[in-house]
Formats: sequence, structure tokens, C-alpha cells
Amino acid sequence: MTLRGRLTSAFLVVVLGPVLLGSIFVAVTVGAVSRERTTERLDHAATTVSVAVGAICRQLQASADAVAVVPAGERRAVADQLVRRGLATEISVTDPEHSGLARSAVTGDPAESGRQDCATPGTATTPHVATLAASAYDQEVTVIAGQRVDAALLDRLGAAAGVTVALGAGLPAAAGTAHRDLPAEPGRPMALTVTVPTGEPTGRYLILLLIVLVTALVAVIAARWLARSTTRPLGDLAWAADRVANGDLDTRVPIPRPDELGRLAGTFNRMTRELQSYVQALTASRDQLRRHLAILGDTLSSTHDLDRILPVILRTAMTATGARAGLILLLDPADGRLAARCGAGLTGAWDLSPAELSQRRLSPGRGVLGRVAATGTPLRGRAQEEGRAPDEPACDSYLAVPICAPPDEEVGPEPSVLGVLALYDRLGEPSFEDADLRTLRTFAGQAGVAVHNVRVHEEAQRLSLTDPLTGLWNYRYLREVLRREVERASRFGRMLTVLVLDLDHFKEVNDTYGHTAGDQVLGEFARRIRIGLREVDVAFRQGGEEFVVLLPETDAYGGVIVAERLGAAVREWPVPVDPRRPGLDDRISISVSIGIAVFPEHGATAQEVLDAADEALYAAKNAGRDTYRLAERVSPGVSEGHLDAATATTGGPQPPRHGRGR
Repeated sequence: MTLRGRLTSAFLVVVLGPVLLGSIFVAVTVGAVSRERTTERLDHAATTVSVAVGAICRQLQASADAVAVVPAGERRAVADQLVRRGLATEISVTDPEHSGLARSAVTGDPAESGRQDCATPGTATTPHVATLAASAYDQEVTVIAGQRVDAALLDRLGAAAGVTVALGAGLPAAAGTAHRDLPAEPGRPMALTVTVPTGEPTGRYLILLLIVLVTALVAVIAARWLARSTTRPLGDLAWAADRVANGDLDTRVPIPRPDELGRLAGTFNRMTRELQSYVQALTASRDQLRRHLAILGDTLSSTHDLDRILPVILRTAMTATGARAGLILLLDPADGRLAARCGAGLTGAWDLSPAELSQRRLSPGRGVLGRVAATGTPLRGRAQEEGRAPDEPACDSYLAVPICAPPDEEVGPEPSVLGVLALYDRLGEPSFEDADLRTLRTFAGQAGVAVHNVRVHEEAQRLSLTDPLTGLWNYRYLREVLRREVERASRFGRMLTVLVLDLDHFKEVNDTYGHTAGDQVLGEFARRIRIGLREVDVAFRQGGEEFVVLLPETDAYGGVIVAERLGAAVREWPVPVDPRRPGLDDRISISVSIGIAVFPEHGATAQEVLDAADEALYAAKNAGRDTYRLAERVSPGVSEGHLDAATATTGGPQPPRHGRGR
């Protein structure tokens, strides 16, 4: 059943139920009242008839007494007068001496002639009563006054009581009447039947039925109208809800009346408008987030520069969560402290330039950010809560999650913490929600992957540009650094000294002690080179036993000093090795030959300077090894050491030359 049908049925039950119950009550009440009135009429009629019959009997008795007391000669005249006046229908006088006094003589038993003495009640076996009689006696005279019981008498009795009176008892009642039997008793010597019309209110019942039918018809019409007027707005709401569910947010519901349904329709329209605005804002935010994610994806795929990647991740996370400010900190492997890498929207002491912000440091385990970095557990709360460090960014609410490296089975099941991603003050809300935490975890995961990839890339790049045996930069990185240092020296008008070193007789070490010992010698030689250089100096393994050292902002004299120091460090301390064969010394004495060239004195380009130093190395080898030589066009006042200057050669970069000093 539809809602309209249910409402109609409910209204009809509410309205017609009381109407029907009231109608039944009225009908029952009318019937009871009618029966009570009939009973009352019968009671009144019985009393009235009994009194009337008693009055007739007393009247007859008075008439008989009046005749009996008058003189005998006057009795006939008195009897006639009483009959004429209607006090009796007949008066009989029995006198043995004056038999002519009687108008009608009584012959035989009165009961046999249909007379009923008023003083003697009849019985059920009494014959039919034709006359009521009363007797009076005076000596031997008997006077009987009689009243014929005919239709006229019965009509007078009925008229006096307002009923119909019939002689006899136990008579059947006619339809639509009620009767009562009045048995013979003293004062009412004959049995009578009193009949009254029942007065059944058939017309009233018909009127009542008509009223009920009209009321039912009106109730049905009213119920249908009320149900329709009630359910139509609900139907409109259901239709509009279906349209909205299908994506049509422009749907509106008419407001028929300012009642509850009208308010409901107004609320629905306001809800759809707000929902439409929210969807539009959400669509715009989604599009903006997509653009940021596209930028983030392009950035992640196109660069390994954390200074470009981390700001994009931070701005995207702030856009996705509606945060006012944000901060990314990474653990510095050098000191284990949290170093600020990028921030946005920060205020107070953290409102710094990128260069100044990068100098801020926080200790792990202290404050909100420190606990997140130390435990790897996200934290969310309000600024007034305990646990925040005073040197952390000022805010009303915060949300901080750890930046973790991707899981590595070799390291362990728990990912290592690389840093912290923190957001502050969600716009329009008092605090951050669980959805914001899940969103920020996603961006922290991207940041962790980015940081991990950058570090892996840097490590791979370092490994690709370093020599695995000695730990020095390799030949490929030599070309890039040499070009860069030459360009910088040329731009600022500085000098650059290039040393090319080669171990003497290194082939004999491999042949005598083996390649393992040779590797030990090369590693120790590289260590001594690193010890003998400044922080700004850069050492490379060019190939085999040949090495290159760049000395920025160093002239020929400084290069000679470094060459002498390196030669002495190699010459004076033999290298300890494992001989692996009996009879071999466990220490190997080595020496080095060095070629020196200076930019721009010995070459205008990086390759020319390197070629000049390489040729100077050949000159040192030819001079007997364990010495150094300066390239041609030596500056005045620069010592040449023990050997002559070598001539510089030109040409492009050459691959490492093995076998020198053999």
C-alpha cells in the first residue's frame, strides 16, 4: 500500500471510527429510551385503567346504594334517573313485595348471565364478562347496578389512558405494539389487556444511517484530499532526491505552504544548493590537487633535486588538507639532528628565507617533531597541549607524520625514519581529522620515496664517479671537475695547478707479490694522498697506478711544495703487505713520479693543462723516477727539483695509460 493509501486509511479510521461508534451508541440509546417510554406508558395505562375500572365499580356501588336507601315507591324513579345520567347502564331491584320496581329483573346466577360482581375478582376460568355489577341490600330488597362492558366502555378506558384496552388476558399482540395483561383483582374484577404502539424509531434510524453515510462520504473526500496534499510534497521530495542521487544538483522542490513540509522542502533546496557549492569547491580542489599531483609527478620523474621536490610535496599536502602552514625536516646523517629543508606559511621565529631556514636544527626526541622522528609515530593535537617544544613553529593545531624510507628486507621490517612532515592550522576547522592524517601519510610516503631515491641516486652517482679500490674520484668525474675548476679560475683570474702522479715500478710489485698486494699498495697510496691535501683539493685515480690531483687557487710554487710532500710521504714509509710466499719482505718500498702543470701558464683549456702535466710526468720518468717535473714555460723563481722541465703536448683527453714505470 502506498503512503497515500495508508494516510487515507488512517484518516478514515480516525474519523469514521468515532462516527460509527457514536451512531451505534445513539441507536442503542434511542432504542432503550423508546422501550423505557413504552414501559412507562404501559405502567401508566395499567394504573389509569385500574383506577377507571375501580371508579366504575364505586360508581355502580353508589348507584346501587342510592336506590336501596330510597323509599320503595321512589326506587324506580331514582333508578331511571341514574340510568339516564349514565351512572349505570341497568339497575335491577329485587323486592318480593313490589316486584314491579325492577327495570330488568335479575334471573339466575350473575356469572352465568355474564355479570361480574365488582366485589368479587374474577379468575382465569371466569366466563366472558359482559357487565360489571355492584349490589346493595336493604332488608329483603336487593339492588344490582350494572355497567355493560362493551366496545364503547373499552374505548373510554383506552382514551383515558391513551392506550388500547381489550377485554381478556393473554391476547396476542399485533405487530409494532406492546401489551400488558391486567389480571382480575380486587377493585378490577375483570381481566384486561392494555396495548400501546411500540413507537420503534425506524425513521430516526434511517436519518441516522443517512447522516453516517454522508459523514463517511465527506470523510473519504477529505481523507483523499488531505492525503494527496500531504503526500504530493513528499512525492516531489522523493523525485527530487532521485534526481540529486543521479547527479542533477540543479533540482529544486516547490514550497507549497509554510508548514512542516514547506520547511522540509526549503531545507532540501538549501541542502542541494550547499551540496552543489560543496561539489563545485570539491571539483575545483580536486582539479587543483590533480595539477599539484601532476607537477609532483613531473618533478619526481624529472629531477633528483630535493630542493625542488620537497617544496612541491609540501604545497600539495597543504592544498589537499587545507593547512595554513607546513614544514619538512630531514635527519642530517652527520649529526643526527632534524634539519629544516623547506617551509611554507610559517610565522614568528620560523618566518625565514630558505637559506636561513636551512640552518634551523631540532633534536630528535624533544617536542612534537622530535618525538615523531624518534618513534616514527604520527602526532596530532592542539597548541595548548603539553609536549610541544618552545622552539617549534607557533600554531593552534598541528599534524606531524614521519617520513620513512621504503621497506628494505636487508635492513629490516621496520622502515627507517628519514624526517618529519608537519602541517599547522587547518583552515576553517579547529583541528585536523583522521582523513587529514591518512592524506598526509600518503604525501609523507611520497616524500620518503623521493628522499630515498635521491640518496640512492646520489650514492649510485658517487659510486659511478669514484674508484671502488681507492675511494678517490674516477677518470670520468675528473674531466667534469677539471673543466669546472678551469672555468672558475678563468672567471675570477685565479690559478689552478694540476699534478699527475704515477707509482714507480708498480708492475714489479704485482709480479712479485701478486695483485692483492698491489691493490693494498694502491689503497695505501690513495690514503696518503688524501692526508697530504687540503679540503679544497681534489684527488682522482685516472687509471692503473696513475693519479691526478687538482689544487685550486695554487700557483706553480705551491704545486711543487705539494709534490715534494707527497713524494716524501710515499718514499719514507714502506707499505705493509701480506707476502703470501716465503722469503718475501712484508713491507714494500715505493716511490712516485709527478708531473706539474699550471693554468693558465701551461695551457688555456682544461685538456691542454692536463696534457702538459702528463708530459711533465713523462719527463720525470725519463729523469730517473722518484721526482717531479714542471711543465714547459716555467714561471721565474720556481724550482725544478731534480729534473729538467718537460715539453707540453697538445691533444684531446686520453684514456688511462697502464704500464708506466714498468
